[in-house]
Amino acid sequence: MSETRELKAEPDGDTDAARLNAVSAVEVFGPDAPLALDSGVSLSPFTIAYETYGRLNADKSNVVLICHALTSDQYAASRHPITGKPGGWWSQMVGPGKPIDTDRFFVICQNVIGGCMGTTGPKDIDPRTGEPYGLSFPVITIGDMVRAQAMLLDRLGIKDLFCVIGGSMGGMQVLQWAAAYPDRVFSAIPIATAARHSAQNIAFHEVGRQAIMADPDWRGGAYLSDGKTPTKGLKGLAVARMAAHITYLSEAALHRKFGRNLQNREKVTYGFDADFQIESYLRHQGMSFVDRFDANSYLYITRAMDYFDLAADYGGVLANAFKNTRTRFCVVSFTSDWLFPTSDNRQTVRALNAAAADVSFVEIETDKGHDAFLLDEPEMFATLKGFLDAGAEKRGLGQ
Repeated sequence: MSETRELKAEPDGDTDAARLNAVSAVEVFGPDAPLALDSGVSLSPFTIAYETYGRLNADKSNVVLICHALTSDQYAASRHPITGKPGGWWSQMVGPGKPIDTDRFFVICQNVIGGCMGTTGPKDIDPRTGEPYGLSFPVITIGDMVRAQAMLLDRLGIKDLFCVIGGSMGGMQVLQWAAAYPDRVFSAIPIATAARHSAQNIAFHEVGRQAIMADPDWRGGAYLSDGKTPTKGLKGLAVARMAAHITYLSEAALHRKFGRNLQNREKVTYGFDADFQIESYLRHQGMSFVDRFDANSYLYITRAMDYFDLAADYGGVLANAFKNTRTRFCVVSFTSDWLFPTSDNRQTVRALNAAAADVSFVEIETDKGHDAFLLDEPEMFATLKGFLDAGAEKRGLGQ
């Protein structure tokens, strides 16, 4: 069963949805199509919410799958239904004439399993109890996310992908796709990511999870079941977002944007209000985040990232994950990214080289930190456009 809704242009001038031929849809997988999870249990029934842009060609050879990061969703290039923000989180990359050209490619972006924007996650109703899953939702992995995505493509009659692309956690999914479904992936673009989550990154995630679980309003994950969810969201989730957001930036970017500038005052208050602009900025990031994201989803998705270790599934040798691959790879890193540094990306490149894969690698000079893949980076745009155009020519896709 499926539900599809075409997105129309908004009266305030947001014509992107119409130009993109944007469609928002939900696919329902019933008891006859359970999702087998790495934990050994199955999830059924479940739904996958997704968006598409552009048009599918006759032989279904022009499909680009965008895999989103931890706190993103399927709204890569259209207005977000909760925040109202137009354009989507990757509007600079996706659209007519852009690197992911919707006049040439049919683009799909799915909300991951465990998410909170229409795909089944811990905030949804457990059919066995009639109550929200909460912490009874099964723990999920990057592999589970990709397996669900493959099930959706099967349902849509799409046998293979021209390209799988994503940054951060999206990049993990790209690597998982290339390893698990090599015959279905013509090209892969993992950006600012790693083939395993580092101890430092696990540590940052644990700080965030503990902030959530220490919030008395979290109530053991049952804050939705008892109907007592604070109207302004969970403060613990806001703190988790604040801590994580620091890791997405660089010291240079923070200094350039904020320095030690005071927030709407001439001198410090000798108190604990937000004296500094950076304090005010982080508080805003935290409080706006709780309006659009579920606290339990944050627990589950960060845990999925922590568990990611691609080599572990292939005898501890990362190159084995890409053995005999025919996929074309373009790996991208950023000089100021200390969350997924260039060294992590180079490990992936070395493994691909060891597997004799077709791989190109670019390290982009920038002071914008990990979030550079979401920002205006002309060198990244040019690199990816060139890679996709060359692949399209090889694939026989028209202009």
